[in-house]
Amino acid sequence: MHAVSDDLAPLPSLLSAYAGPGAARHRLVWALDARFARLVATTSEPIIGQMRLAWWNDALTDENGVKGQGEPLIDAMRQLGALPLHGLAQWLDGWEALIGELDLSGYAEGRGSGLFRALAGQKDIPPWLDRAGAAWALWDLSGHHADPDIAGKAIDLARTYISGGSFPWTKQWRPLQIAYHLARHDIEKGRRAPAGLTPAHYWRLVRIGLFGR
Repeated sequence: MHAVSDDLAPLPSLLSAYAGPGAARHRLVWALDARFARLVATTSEPIIGQMRLAWWNDALTDENGVKGQGEPLIDAMRQLGALPLHGLAQWLDGWEALIGELDLSGYAEGRGSGLFRALAGQKDIPPWLDRAGAAWALWDLSGHHADPDIAGKAIDLARTYISGGSFPWTKQWRPLQIAYHLARHDIEKGRRAPAGLTPAHYWRLVRIGLFGR
């Protein structure tokens, strides 16, 4: 376990535990997502936020492994061989959609799809996994946004991504399956994500881990 991922929030930490041999990589991907979240939350000028996201893109895609040296999270990802990250461009575009004028669809399909692609560790994934990631991202946003109106709109939009029946999950994507079904339960009931995991969510997480939904 890398020190840079030691302070993960409970949910990503628990989800990573279901990744088996890929747990360390999952923890670093979640730590990177948390870093992007803090970057956006502390940005008051859109142009500055865009420049900061562009720096991360340049550092994480540098094939020579020079840019970003000394940044503990990037160093840890290089040491583990976790780069390049699939879905990075989408992921960053999604976070950028929260800077300035809010674009919920752009955020969902960027952050959610990009994050799930990075966690899956595969370049080509089925469209339904992008939809699952978008739904999860909107659910997560609903639990962190201070504006209840925006949180409600996020849940309403998330419903459009979970329609069309169940998804054909495979064992290799078990952490993503758990994350999706945890979110789906609240989305179907029109509930915002909790600020922190409740006992009911812990129980649901264990149940999904055992039975798949």
